[in-house]
Amino acid sequence: MNYRHIYHAGNFADVLKHIVLTLIVEHLKLKPAPFRVIDTHAGTGSYDLSSAEAQKTGEWRQGIGSLIESAPPPDIAELLAPYLQAVRRENDGRDTVRRYPGSPQIARSMLRANDRLVVNELHPEDSAKLSSLFAGDPQTKVLSLDGWDAVRALLPPTERRGVTLIDPPFEQPGEFSRLAQALRDAHKRFATGTVVLWYPIKDEHAVQAFEADVQGVELSKLLSVVLRVREAQETSGLLGSGLVISNPPFTLLDTLEALLPFLEQTLGQGQGARASLGWLKRERSVT
Repeated sequence: MNYRHIYHAGNFADVLKHIVLTLIVEHLKLKPAPFRVIDTHAGTGSYDLSSAEAQKTGEWRQGIGSLIESAPPPDIAELLAPYLQAVRRENDGRDTVRRYPGSPQIARSMLRANDRLVVNELHPEDSAKLSSLFAGDPQTKVLSLDGWDAVRALLPPTERRGVTLIDPPFEQPGEFSRLAQALRDAHKRFATGTVVLWYPIKDEHAVQAFEADVQGVELSKLLSVVLRVREAQETSGLLGSGLVISNPPFTLLDTLEALLPFLEQTLGQGQGARASLGWLKRERSVT
């Protein structure tokens, strides 16, 4: 899978990933203590949807394009508000989407004065754009490490609160194994932190093997969120995407239970569209 992100910015997978990120950050903000957001494969931070690359695939039209034109009921609109506010901020407050904010820009828009953001991108051109985007921002640090090394180098944060987003481009073989190892590394260094792992769904067997792998990590809580937008026989492309979340906020499960049916309906691209949510691992109560 060639995942230079400009081709895919704002697609259904981005929408799901970034909505979940905003829900986690909103939960972190409920307490006054500062927190840190770490993005290990950050991309450029902002994407021009009128560019030749984005127009070539047009994936954003069935992602953020569909969502921002939808009419969610009030309870769903409230849950989507932090995410859509970040998108509108990137577009001068308008619903006409010309630019799409990546996870660094979305996270940065939500930080309070004492919170911090660390964004990492290895690709030289993308890293340069990321550095330019956050030039002079004292709350944001930009690095150009290998994303897998960044997990080990950046954890634990000094705040001892925060979320780490790990969403590799899946350009190389073995990315699922590296993703599972990154979860082990993160847990070893920052056992109480929230970690979000993103993955594409093209090969169901690979996904099943990945889920079995991460279940072997010594974690008490591991939540799975999946959005499939079409059936396998309908296309050879991306069928869906998923997130595995360690130490999710206690509010996240109920929030996503309310939100996912709407996302399935709005972002689905075929008869086989379906969303699923459940625990891969959950601590047992002691009685």
